[in-house]
Amino acid sequence: MIIITTLFFSASLIKAQVAPTIGVEPGNILPDITLNDLDGNPHKISELRGSIVLVDFWASWCRPCRRENPVLVKTYRDFKNKRFKDADGFKIFSISFDKTRQDWSKAIETDGLFWDIHASDLQGWHSRAAIKYNVRAIPMNFLIDQKGVIIAKNLRGHQLGEALQKLVKE
Repeated sequence: MIIITTLFFSASLIKAQVAPTIGVEPGNILPDITLNDLDGNPHKISELRGSIVLVDFWASWCRPCRRENPVLVKTYRDFKNKRFKDADGFKIFSISFDKTRQDWSKAIETDGLFWDIHASDLQGWHSRAAIKYNVRAIPMNFLIDQKGVIIAKNLRGHQLGEALQKLVKE
């Protein structure tokens, strides 16, 4: 009886240690947030559960962000219709640190950012997202799995495509 109780207790501890917690490091569940799109419609990151999601932080005035945008466009084009092992596709949830709707909108159009969700509270570095996700520099991103668990962060260039390729169904 003691052995069975010990095994049950040990298994419970192991299970408790494996369950992801909410946070901003790989292995954590990314905290949810609600931000409005260009038309004022609210969007939550959790709306995209079931898909692999890149949560991308950027701004129209950020030159490194703008240089990274063509890579994001190509990666999105390459992976949006792929079949993933445990997920229903690849999505991007862009969060802008712009302060004006005009600059934000123009950059989306100019850079051809054709995915569905672009969100912001137009508060720049005082954005709720900057605070909640501890964003101190942009570009910055989180790649999350279908359950909202952070797979990786700050993937640049070919790193994002390589990470996504590992998740594609063979």
